Amino acid sequence: MPDTSPPTFDQDAALTLARRVLSIEASAVEALRDRLDASFTAAMTLILACRGRVVVSGMGKSGHVGNKIAATLASTGTPAFFVHPGEASHGDLGMITHDDVCIALSNSGESAELTSIVPLIKRRGARLISMTGNPNSTLAREADVHLDASVAQEACPLNLAPTASTTAALALGDALAVALLQARGFGADDFARTHPGGSLGRKLLVHVRDVMHAGEALPHVAASALLPEALLEMTRKGLGMTAVEDEHGRLIGIFTDGDLRRVLEKAIDIRITPIHQVMTANPRSIGADALAVAAVEKMQSHNINGMLVVDADNRLIGALNMLDLLRAGVV
Repeated sequence: MPDTSPPTFDQDAALTLARRVLSIEASAVEALRDRLDASFTAAMTLILACRGRVVVSGMGKSGHVGNKIAATLASTGTPAFFVHPGEASHGDLGMITHDDVCIALSNSGESAELTSIVPLIKRRGARLISMTGNPNSTLAREADVHLDASVAQEACPLNLAPTASTTAALALGDALAVALLQARGFGADDFARTHPGGSLGRKLLVHVRDVMHAGEALPHVAASALLPEALLEMTRKGLGMTAVEDEHGRLIGIFTDGDLRRVLEKAIDIRITPIHQVMTANPRSIGADALAVAAVEKMQSHNINGMLVVDADNRLIGALNMLDLLRAGVV
C-alpha cells in the first residue's frame, strides 16, 4: 500500500521561512507608505467626483485582490463592484458607463485581458486608475492616474508566486478606501447601514426601544403598594424586578430579586411592608432612543442585570434586562 502519512519537514526551517515571508511583506508595505504622493490624492479626487460607480478589475491573483478592494470601497461609502476583464470582453463591458471610474490592477501592468479593454473603457468616457508594479507599463501609461504598487521582491523563495505584490496592492486599496471614507465624512451609523446583518450593525442600529418591555409587559407598582403586590407583579411579568412610581407616573425606585433576598434577611413583616420602604431609590435608567449597546455598557459598569426606561420627564415607559440584550445580539 502507498504511504499516506504526512511528509516530515524541518520545523525550525519552516518557522524561519515563515518569518522571512512576513518580514518581506511588511517591508513591501512600509516602502509603499513612503512612496505615496500626489497620484494618490489625484485618484481620490477622481473617485470623489465620480457620479457613477467605481468598477474594479484584475486577472488572477490581482482579480482576487480587486474583488476585496471593491467590497471594501462599497462598504465604506464608495459604491463599487468588480468586473472580470475576461467577462468584460464578452458583454460585461456594458456595465461600465461614462460616469464611472475604473481601477485596473495588474502587477506587470501588461495583462492582455486588461490592456485589450482599456481603449473600450476610455471610448466610453470612463476615467481610469491603474494600480501596477511597473510604472512604465501599458496600463500605467494609459491611465489617467497611476498608483505605484511595486515591490522589491516577492516573498516566495522562487520570487515567482504573487505574495508581497498582492499584499502591497491590497494594502494600497485599503488605504484608498479609508482615505475616501474620511473625505466623505462616512461615520459609524453609515457603516452600520451597510452592515445590517452583522454584529456591528446590530450594535449600531438596535435601540433600547427595539428591545424593551412596554405596555402590559412592563412591571410597575405604585409607591403605596405593599410588598406582596410587588412580588405578584414581578412574578406576572417575569423580569425579576418591578418599577416603583409616584402618583404622577414618575420613576422613584426599583425592587429586584436581589432586594427581596435582602428583605428576607431582616426581621420585618413582608405582608404589611410598603414597597417604598424596601425599594432601591433613584435607580439607573436610560432613554428609549439610546443605543442598546449603551444600555449594555451601563448595566455592566454598575453590575446590574436590569434597567428601566424613562422619558424626558422621568416617566416610566419600559424595562429591559441582560437577557433581552443577549437575544438582540448586542452583547
